[in-house]
Amino acid sequence: MVTVTETPVTWLTQDAHDRLKQELDEHIARRPVIAAEINARREEGDLKENGGYHAAREEQGQLEARIRQLQELLRGAKVGEAPSDSGVVQPGMVLTVRYEGDDETETFLLGAREEGSHGGLETYSPNSPLGKALLGAKKGETREYELPNGNKAAVTLTSVKPYTG
Repeated sequence: MVTVTETPVTWLTQDAHDRLKQELDEHIARRPVIAAEINARREEGDLKENGGYHAAREEQGQLEARIRQLQELLRGAKVGEAPSDSGVVQPGMVLTVRYEGDDETETFLLGAREEGSHGGLETYSPNSPLGKALLGAKKGETREYELPNGNKAAVTLTSVKPYTG
């Protein structure tokens, strides 16, 4: 049996894509600096008791993990194409919802965490339980989703519009 996994598509504005690409380029440019630091610390002697060496190796591990994360995100990104104003929930939309039993509404971006990180909007993943429940919904629809404790919650979509940055 063969399992094929697709890279998830992430919708990003051109601004967010450029910001993430710049971060990736900066991290890649730091690779030689960190490697030189590791070599310099290695020259100091006994690696078992060399805190500077271990700190540099830890920094290198974190840097490489972030580089892989950014490369994967940018590889699967759909850039610069705002979703159409169809009134149907899809990634890249700003949603306003009202939770059952609550008079207050909540507005958030359904998309990548990186997309809304510089704006005032909370960002929810389309892969989250709430995001999955709302995908394909239209204004006025009520959807149910499962909470972490196993209970169900209902949410009504009161507004849906494309994210404009």
